[in-house]
Amino acid sequence: MIAEAPVVVPANELNPWISAETRFNQAATLLGIDDGMRKMLSTPTRELTVAIPVLLDDGRLEVFTGYRVQHSIARGPAKGGIRFAPDVSLDEVRALSSWMTWKCAVVNIPYGGAKGGVICDPSIMSDGELERLTRRYTSAIIEMIGPEIDIPAPDLGTNERMMAWIMDTYSMHVRQATATAVVTGKPVSLGGSKGRAEATGRGCMIVCQQALAKLGKAPSEAEVIIQGFGNVGGTSARLMAKAGFKIVSIVEWDGAVYNAHGLDIEKLMQHRRETGSIVDFAGAENIDKDEALTLECDILLPAAKENVITSRNAAKIRAKVICEGANGPTTPAADPILRENNVFIIPDILANAGGVSVSYFEWVQDRMGYFWNEELVIQRLEEIMVTAFHDVVNYAEKHKVDNRTAANMLGLDRVISAIKLRGLYA
Repeated sequence: MIAEAPVVVPANELNPWISAETRFNQAATLLGIDDGMRKMLSTPTRELTVAIPVLLDDGRLEVFTGYRVQHSIARGPAKGGIRFAPDVSLDEVRALSSWMTWKCAVVNIPYGGAKGGVICDPSIMSDGELERLTRRYTSAIIEMIGPEIDIPAPDLGTNERMMAWIMDTYSMHVRQATATAVVTGKPVSLGGSKGRAEATGRGCMIVCQQALAKLGKAPSEAEVIIQGFGNVGGTSARLMAKAGFKIVSIVEWDGAVYNAHGLDIEKLMQHRRETGSIVDFAGAENIDKDEALTLECDILLPAAKENVITSRNAAKIRAKVICEGANGPTTPAADPILRENNVFIIPDILANAGGVSVSYFEWVQDRMGYFWNEELVIQRLEEIMVTAFHDVVNYAEKHKVDNRTAANMLGLDRVISAIKLRGLYA
C-alpha cells in the first residue's frame, strides 16, 4: 500500500498579516470603502522595533528584539497584549494589533488596537532575566504607552507579574507613585480587576450559550471539544462543564484525551499539575491530537494558537459551531470550506473579546480609584458579550454574509464612523 503524501499548507496561508489583510479587504469591498480610507485603515498608525540588551544570569550580554505596533487610535487609546515567544514576528504583531482594533469596535468599547512582542523563550529564562527583559523593553517603548495613549496587557508568555513590573517601571519613569491605569491584567492587589483572569474563557462560554440558543439546543445536550488547556481553554472547559456542557475531548500540543460521557475537568487539571501533561489521564482514553479536532461534536473551541484550521483539514471538521478562543485559529482559505459545510462560526474578534472587555473594566476602575466586586464584573461582561453576539448575528442576517465577514464589517463600520466624526487634522 502506497502512503499518501502529506498535504502541505501554502506558506502565505499561514502568514497572519496576509490573513488580516485578506479579511480586511473582503469586508472593505462589501462596505464599498474608497481607496483613501482603505489605505488609512490598513496601515498601522505607528510601529516601533527596539533592541533590548539584557545581562543574563551567567554573565553574558544578550540582545533581544521587541516590537510595539499601534494599529488605530480612532476610537480611543490603543489596547493590546504583549507576547514573549521565540516565533514572534513583526507581521504577527501587526496582524494582532489590527484584530484588536476590530475586536474593540465589535464589542463597542472605546479603544483602538495595539500589540507588542519580544522574540525570546520565557520557558528557559529565570525570573531575574525576565524581569530585566520586561523592564528594559518597557523603558524602550515608554513614549508609546500611557493610560491615555496605549495600555498593554498580558498575552502568550507573559503574566500578571510582568504587568506589575511594567507598571512599576512606567511609574518610576513618569515620577508617579503608582500609575495603575498604564496596564491591565495586573494582580488584584495592585489595581487589577476581579474576574480578569477568567474573562476570556467566560466570554467564550457566554457566546457559546447564545449560539446554542439560536440553534435550539440546550448546553446539557452539547458535546464540546477544546483545543488548548491554558488560561483560555482551561478556563472555558471548567466554566462550561460547571454550566452543564459535556466536554468530551481536550487537545494539547503533546496529545489529546477523550471520554464520550464527558471529562471530569477538575480531575484532569489535577492530573496535569501532577504529571505536566493531559495524556494518560485515568478518566479518558488517549487519542491522536489531529484526529480529535475532526471528531463529530456540537462545539469546537480552538483556544491555543493561530492557523489550527486550514485548507488542509477544514473539510474534515464535523463541529456544528466553532468558537474561536484563540486569535486567528482559522485561515482565510479554510473559511469558504467551513461556510459550505454550514458551520456556525463565532469569530475570534467576538469570541475571545471577554479579555479586553474586562481589561477595559480594569482601566475604568483604576482611573476611578474605585473597584467593583466580581459579581458586577461578570454581570457587565455578560451584557457586553450578549449584545455583541446579537449585533454580529443580526448584521450577518441583514447583509446576507457569514458571521466572520459580518464581524469585520461591523468593526470597520464603527471605526470609519469615528474617523468621519473626528475629521482629519491637517
